[in-house]
Amino acid sequence: MKLSREAAWTLLTEYTQGESLRKHALAVEAAVRGYARKFGEDEHVWGIVALLHDFDYERWPDLDNHPFRGAEILRGLDYPELVVRAILSHAEYSNVPRESRLEHTLFACDEMAGFVTAAALVRPSKSVLDLEPSSVIRRMKDKAFARAVNRDDLRRGAEELGLPLEEHIANVITFMRERADALGLLPSRPS
Repeated sequence: MKLSREAAWTLLTEYTQGESLRKHALAVEAAVRGYARKFGEDEHVWGIVALLHDFDYERWPDLDNHPFRGAEILRGLDYPELVVRAILSHAEYSNVPRESRLEHTLFACDEMAGFVTAAALVRPSKSVLDLEPSSVIRRMKDKAFARAVNRDDLRRGAEELGLPLEEHIANVITFMRERADALGLLPSRPS
């Protein structure tokens, strides 16, 4: 099967109606593609994995179904096993251990892209363009901020990439800045 971003986007939008979950997929895609460039990997394939990692979540958000239903759908559409396996591995409870650089990168970028988005949206500018890693680290220490995000997962993601946490945060911010418009993270206009 020839992987197509257009087909992946169509699949994502078929299963995901919510704008915030679509933007999350785009944010994770931006971060994972950035790491693919940094590591000299296939940006196209890595981007598709990132775009599709949660495509089934809106319909089947429970632990018994996500990402397993998505994996079944992808296999039925003849997606390569490396795509399916990477998506399965991003969920700790799937019992699919992360082995490849792609799998580690997807895990590291998933929660971090969401957390960076949340940190950007509480800024006066509501933008990722003026967000700094130190601000994200301060937010991580605030247990009430983005309460659902597991801080240990944020730290573990950086460790799995072999990077200091602050460097991983800086990379994700940089990669997301490239897509700030599509992510809705350009500076807000005063009313």
